[in-house]
Amino acid sequence: MEDLKNFCDNIYETTYTCTVDEQKQELITKSHGKSLSQTKLDEIEVAAQKEAIKQSVLKGMREFPTVEVEEIWKTIYEIHVHRKSGIDNAEIIAKVISADQSWKKSSGHAFEEMVKFLASVALKDTEIEIILQRDLNVLIKANELGNEPRDISWLKEQVKGNVFDLYATLTHENKKYCFGCIQAKTSVRDRVTRDREPSIAAMKSFFWSTIFVLDGTFLKLPKFVAMVNGGTTEFKENGWHSMFVFSEKYSKDRIFSTDLDLKHFKEQAIEAADFWLKQRQWFNQEWKTNCFVEGQ
Repeated sequence: MEDLKNFCDNIYETTYTCTVDEQKQELITKSHGKSLSQTKLDEIEVAAQKEAIKQSVLKGMREFPTVEVEEIWKTIYEIHVHRKSGIDNAEIIAKVISADQSWKKSSGHAFEEMVKFLASVALKDTEIEIILQRDLNVLIKANELGNEPRDISWLKEQVKGNVFDLYATLTHENKKYCFGCIQAKTSVRDRVTRDREPSIAAMKSFFWSTIFVLDGTFLKLPKFVAMVNGGTTEFKENGWHSMFVFSEKYSKDRIFSTDLDLKHFKEQAIEAADFWLKQRQWFNQEWKTNCFVEGQ
């Protein structure tokens, strides 16, 4: 399918170059000759890539009506990857993609296991446990949770939908209760809205909701800080009861820097468990830890 590749390659490159040139010229004219920021250049590149892909698919389908669309799509995908990476071998590209997908899946699960391990060490002298989703499922199926039927039904839905990564349980008077839902993400920048919505649902169901984040660079942007803490016109309500970031750079309101000892997490877990047991009717989205973090 060399003809297809050459055709799509030409359409992609021509469209990409023209779109970049047109948008650059338009913005430079509007700014009266000022140089463009890197942010603007990045936005132009994304827009040009989208237009190049769209035109390549449409024109490729018209030029090669007997070729399956998925073959055209795959060809354009390889052209795009080559332009971004310089790799021009389909087999190597496939291996790189496979390795990347494997990394994302394995690293995500490894981070969940790491958080569980660290939290278990931090909470070893308490009645609180941090468990994986599969462990919660075992408890539910064995009818070993003391939660009300309404809670059990809600938790079953979360497990079914793979919504949360970890859960917090508490043993009280020889009964085990699930009182918290925990997310563990290596990065949430590209999916923060998708992670935020189930957290809000958990808080509105009177569960403690918190999240661990490995890469906190997204918090450089005020928008994402507001998505955690709330208090702005766009994001009036907080997205989590708290967020723990493995970095000393980010600590504000409901956002807490943490290291391997998970000191602040332990304090908040104990406080949340106690409040959940004694005053659950008030354990809503507005609940906030009394733990003080120096520097905040």
